[in-house]
Amino acid sequence: MDEFPSTAAAVTPGWIEAHLARAGLLGDARITGLEHCSIGTGQVGDTARFTIAYDRLTAAPATLAGKFASADPTSRGTAAAMMLYVKEVGFYRELAGLIDVRTPQVYAAHINPEGTDFVLLFEDLAPTRGGNQLEGCSLADAEAAIRQAAALHAATKGHPAVLGAEWLHGREGLLAEIGRLYHQAHAIFRERYAGQLAADAMALCDALDSRVEHWLARQPEEPCLIHGDFRLDNMLFGVGGGAEPIAIVDWQTCTIGCAMTDVGYFMGCGIGSDLRRPHEAALLGLYAAESARRGAPIAHDVMMRRYRIGALHGLFTAVFSAAFVVRTERGDANFLSMARGAAELALDHDSIGALDAMMENPKC
Repeated sequence: MDEFPSTAAAVTPGWIEAHLARAGLLGDARITGLEHCSIGTGQVGDTARFTIAYDRLTAAPATLAGKFASADPTSRGTAAAMMLYVKEVGFYRELAGLIDVRTPQVYAAHINPEGTDFVLLFEDLAPTRGGNQLEGCSLADAEAAIRQAAALHAATKGHPAVLGAEWLHGREGLLAEIGRLYHQAHAIFRERYAGQLAADAMALCDALDSRVEHWLARQPEEPCLIHGDFRLDNMLFGVGGGAEPIAIVDWQTCTIGCAMTDVGYFMGCGIGSDLRRPHEAALLGLYAAESARRGAPIAHDVMMRRYRIGALHGLFTAVFSAAFVVRTERGDANFLSMARGAAELALDHDSIGALDAMMENPKC
């Protein structure tokens, strides 16, 4: 395996030159200046923007983005244990080209055998408008995201490259380990946020905790690639000065699952109830129409049954992530926002009741 830089500070002009040359972008140019600055708000990975000066005119980009393992040991350990770095590198190496979803073009994707260090060197999509979980979004932004979800799921439903990717299935015993850790996470979440989350929302957290093994055991009837963290912080809007409506980033939680897990997650913890409630039916209708247009129709009753269960993914993620990544002020606000929106959606649609109905048949 080739050596690779594991931090932004370790990136050299020669390393970038080699990858740009491999992509056919460098020509005879050489890098004469290289600077970097931190960007993004991710809590399990560190992202930087590289500003590059060349000795002559070239087709090579003036800026690039790089992503590395988190410098925080708690976040880094969680990411490695959950195979998050393995999944993101695997996505860009093997699956990004299968989908009609706007993702950054990648010039380098390396990871060590232990899955604890990695680097991605990719297209810098700035200037764009980054989605912000705490600020919400417009209806047009939500529609753009729903179209991307449909594109992702329709293209990968039952796809052999997805179903055959061993790294997407996780290591043996991982789900059981997640279940054990979830009970710890729930106790931490409950103690930390009990005075800040509505009583009915916290009761829903308790209900999911008592059923988490059943939640983790469910099997998709129509498996496809899902993003797993399909929310505003992982979306960029107005790409290329508005030439493209949206790009989707941060694929470290991608997995094989039920399409409506992404949709329920986005509609709950992604956009919040103020936007969701008046436009929920129209957005779900848009998803169904776009899926059908792409050759993957879904019946309304099936979609709604899966959507009710998918709504719990936001609650699960907020509780689990809050306990096992580095704690920050924005992180606390973010996890509370996710939990509130997801709980309101799950309560609106009796998601626990839908999960209970799956007890005898864990298909979703």
